[in-house]
Amino acid sequence: MHELLDTIEAWQARGDAVALATVVQVSGSAPRPVGAKMAVSARGEIAGSVSGGCVEGAVVEIALEVIEHGRPQLVHFGIADETAWSVGLMCGGQIDVYVEPIDARFEEIAHLMRTRRRFAVRTVVTGAASGAKTILLDPFSEGALPVSGLRDTPDGLTFVDLIEPPARLYIIGGTHIAIALTSIARTLGYHVTVIDPRQAFATPERFAHADELVTEYPQRALKPEMIDSSTCFAVVTHDPKVDDPALLIALNSPACYIGALGSRKTHAQRIERLKRAGCSDEQIARIHAPIGLDIGARTPQEIAVAIAAEMIQTRARR
Repeated sequence: MHELLDTIEAWQARGDAVALATVVQVSGSAPRPVGAKMAVSARGEIAGSVSGGCVEGAVVEIALEVIEHGRPQLVHFGIADETAWSVGLMCGGQIDVYVEPIDARFEEIAHLMRTRRRFAVRTVVTGAASGAKTILLDPFSEGALPVSGLRDTPDGLTFVDLIEPPARLYIIGGTHIAIALTSIARTLGYHVTVIDPRQAFATPERFAHADELVTEYPQRALKPEMIDSSTCFAVVTHDPKVDDPALLIALNSPACYIGALGSRKTHAQRIERLKRAGCSDEQIARIHAPIGLDIGARTPQEIAVAIAAEMIQTRARR
């Protein structure tokens, strides 16, 4: 949902009505998970996806009907013979997609997303109350699912959509690797902050895709409340005066990924410095160094791909 927010608001700003399609149930193999979304403007423009391209065309047609009539629809796509080659799923799975017009509640939802709140939206998808929404600000205490999913309620079948803030990525060092990694990480949905005290490196021109650009040393820029268990660190300055303080903060946090640039020899020297600073062997073992998966990367762009892949792998394993 976060990746669609700017596009939806831009469409609304020019006066276009918008429909939102959400995958509410998956059976078998499917290209997109429960909770995947696609927005459709009144002009037929799309953002996001609900499949690998198998059913998007049909969903656009349904979305335009929903915009015109104002009534949400719950639609099923599968592999029935008569639809397999038109709007069926070639992967053999089945999905249910709920298509609804975006209404005034979207402004409240958008505000919660922009303030990085964790919340849930409960939407009735069948029956007379279809489209009715409840926003759960403390979702688990109010009985929401730990993941997005359908449940039966007295009002009808209801989809509970758990909305998490984007995972944070702190890139320490405004290097060429950092430029490429910023672009890739934004595409992957991370909230990217680039930190480098060297103003010549950390410039808006070099980092147009960064969410935040901070020209401070890490020990001044980073606070404990800014780091949680979904946070990633990519430490790439190759300068101990900047790298080591960032690593000390990361190693004493619940961050899920900590990667540091440098050869094995450089990392051995880094380990000695971190031990002198009070880090344990267990803490130091959390560092991915040399940073990135070993895919033979050489250029800054290839190294950025290797780092992004290692971040995905680490988060998936956790």
